[in-house]
Amino acid sequence: MSSYRTVVVGTDGSAPSLRAVGRAAEVAGASSARLVIVCAYYPTDPKELERAADQLGDEAFQVMGSAPAQDTVQSASDTAREAGATDLETVVSVGEPVSVLLGSAEKHSADLLVVGSRGLNTLKGRILGSVPSEVSRRADCDVLVVRTSR
Repeated sequence: MSSYRTVVVGTDGSAPSLRAVGRAAEVAGASSARLVIVCAYYPTDPKELERAADQLGDEAFQVMGSAPAQDTVQSASDTAREAGATDLETVVSVGEPVSVLLGSAEKHSADLLVVGSRGLNTLKGRILGSVPSEVSRRADCDVLVVRTSR
């Protein structure tokens, strides 16, 4: 009997978040569970993109809107399949990460919500507090915080 039927994992496209996706995929594969990969994003205007590119350099993809978010979940899906997930779904949603992750976990009746211990933020000040801390505090299901800083 599997302990988990649905596993939800968040990703922002960063290498640490993809490590969390890989771990979530391993758990989902071992439990024959469905894996739901979630990416939250904010739509941005061209001036903000320019500022992000100046301030964040290679990490500017974090604020570029839904097209990169679609690329992010595609890359995460590839990572998940390589790690053993066979039943997977992707969700791309506008909003701040904690609310999007918790909403997705509720919508998909998740038994487990997986987040990385440390990821990349969007622009400074957009996210209040730590995503792993808030998710752990507020989730109605089990939470696995994957150590992603190595």
